[in-house]
Amino acid sequence: MKIISWNTQWFKGLDEGVDVARIVRVAREMADFDAICLQEVAVNYPMLTGGTPADQPAELARHLPGFQVFFAPAIDEFSPDGRMRQQFGNLIATRLPVRQLQQIALPYPNPACAPGEGGALPSMQRVLAVCTVQAPWGPLRLMTTHLEYYSLPMRHAQAVALRDWHLQACALAQQPPKAEAGTPYQPKPHTRDAVLCGDFNFERDSGEHGAVVAQMPANGFVNSWDVLHPGEPFPATFRIYDRTYGPEPVGCDFFFVSESLIPRVRRFAVDQATKASDHQPVLIELA
Repeated sequence: MKIISWNTQWFKGLDEGVDVARIVRVAREMADFDAICLQEVAVNYPMLTGGTPADQPAELARHLPGFQVFFAPAIDEFSPDGRMRQQFGNLIATRLPVRQLQQIALPYPNPACAPGEGGALPSMQRVLAVCTVQAPWGPLRLMTTHLEYYSLPMRHAQAVALRDWHLQACALAQQPPKAEAGTPYQPKPHTRDAVLCGDFNFERDSGEHGAVVAQMPANGFVNSWDVLHPGEPFPATFRIYDRTYGPEPVGCDFFFVSESLIPRVRRFAVDQATKASDHQPVLIELA
């Protein structure tokens, strides 16, 4: 089972061109993927998409025949003139059978000012997109997100919430609620098997990373890179070519897996050559 995660910057490459087909082509060159998780996908924001198709989830679906596409907007609003519904968020596309969809709003505490500066920081609501798919061995919760960039306290609160929500889902899997067939209470595909990916806007040595992988009595998350390459530096996934947001390349696009999936992690890869976005696509393979 191959999964790709990529912050596509609304499909804008470093050449300033917005091109959905290019993103799909580069991803397919990386792997014959079973699912792809994208961050920063836009609908009806002309300042972002320019003269390209305004509904990017629909355009992506056109380029992925045989895949189901699920868009989870973190922002869902109307344009200032009230004429257009505008959305911005994360997306999961998969050719695996889908059992359940969930969309979880992440904490949005009031953002603090930048240290030593006055005025508010930019911020927006963030969301966790969850798609429970039928993997070859059973149900698997595939999750993708894009955490706060400017405010560290907000980002840390979101990292803690991701861990806590996963532990809640694992508790439901361990002791499922009573089910009633044919109603909204009907059986759900509760599972401890989970993959969490996305652009986390933190690095491997950060407190936020530590919050996600904090040791739990059972069912915690681990960084899939550390499963395969313990003690080795995490590869750069951001600022390799574009230094707008900092002077050095960093790694902030991760795949976390539940402890139950550790024996299944086979490969982790980063395409550090492409310039189709300001982030690099990341791949995990499970067996």
